[in-house]
Amino acid sequence: MRLQRSQELFRRAVQHITGGVNSPSRSFAPVQMEHPIYMRRGHGAYLWDADGNRYIDYLGAYGALILGHGHPAVAEAVAKAAERGTVYGTPHELEISFAEHLKAAIPGIEKVRFVNSGTEAVMTSIRLARGATGRGKLVKFAGCYHGHSDPVLLGAGSGASTLGISDSAGIPDGVAADVITLPYNDAVTLARVMDAVGQQVAAVLVEPIVGNFGIVPPEPHFLQAVHETAAKAGALVIYDEVITAFRFRYGAIQDELGYKPDITVLGKIIGGGLPIGAYGGPAAIMDLVAPLGPVYQDGTFCGNPLSLAAGLACLKALQEHGLYERLNRLGTVLADGLRQAAARHGVPVVVNQKGGALSVHFTDEPVKDFTAVERSDAQAFALFFREMIAAGINLAPSIYEAWFVTAAHTAEDIEYTLNAAERAFAAVARATA
Repeated sequence: MRLQRSQELFRRAVQHITGGVNSPSRSFAPVQMEHPIYMRRGHGAYLWDADGNRYIDYLGAYGALILGHGHPAVAEAVAKAAERGTVYGTPHELEISFAEHLKAAIPGIEKVRFVNSGTEAVMTSIRLARGATGRGKLVKFAGCYHGHSDPVLLGAGSGASTLGISDSAGIPDGVAADVITLPYNDAVTLARVMDAVGQQVAAVLVEPIVGNFGIVPPEPHFLQAVHETAAKAGALVIYDEVITAFRFRYGAIQDELGYKPDITVLGKIIGGGLPIGAYGGPAAIMDLVAPLGPVYQDGTFCGNPLSLAAGLACLKALQEHGLYERLNRLGTVLADGLRQAAARHGVPVVVNQKGGALSVHFTDEPVKDFTAVERSDAQAFALFFREMIAAGINLAPSIYEAWFVTAAHTAEDIEYTLNAAERAFAAVARATA
């Protein structure tokens, strides 16, 4: 596979863009490659790079895509919206239509606010919880990435962990003093901490199913403990459903799991591939946001007509009969096939899967929390990644990230991927023999 053009582009990029990338998650240093691959276009389940190589894409823009690249309905909606203007700085009817669709899909949301990213939505949800409770402390869980605002970068997973950055520089001590980071899936530690300091806690922030150190479901009774300990302490519960909402079902995963948080954070899929974030909950809480209440949040591009047009088209397409069943079927075939291929070559892996999302961890221990991923074999993953890229399979360059099957993937794509994985696992076995 020729990557000459990508190499040339990276040489230019490092002269003008910090690190040559606009998100550290795009660096290929963790997988021991000199430069990232520069993509030129995407269509359906595929990406083409600057050298003309085609890839079956399981990155899915880190979970933002579920229909695949350039879905016709989404592209048409964006084009028509752009003809009417790209941003107004005023209210517009599409905001109302989109809010109505979200409310219909997620019963726990009575009112919603749109922002520009999941990072903004989490940041504002924390501020809203503090405003609602009059308290300052936040409880979150190790390895759960909630964007790059100051409080949630402490003990964050995903990109920061990939680069070996445990906590970001530039976070004041005063911010760190108000953040309590606990192990995910550890109900006992959560109960003990909340008994001790719960009266100071504004909110417990959690991914109901983790998507930022792989796909990791909650252990039985863990979410129950989150809700019970928060309620006992008078704290709010914030669900970060940036990855999980509309990923596994039409609507939020909270409704499948049987819980209703006080605030729900949304992003990624609901934008149809364009930048978006949202947060919502009961009217009594949401009405604390300006202009009705004292919690301030603002933004010129909030409710951007292009993002909402794309998001509305995406939500309508996701209502196709059998779509989620097909994603689950393809995801199961892929996950089972990866397990079997690894076993044939004696390579220890754990594959966690939920619907069309999965993660491959080079370890022989169950992956139920962040530390299990940290103990996995990063060298084996790096070799596996390089072999898969060479075979035309695009994955996230990190042991912490998930694979995403989209509605555009076919059974033939899965078969090709498993054949490539067979060869990649063989290469890992030879290297570790």
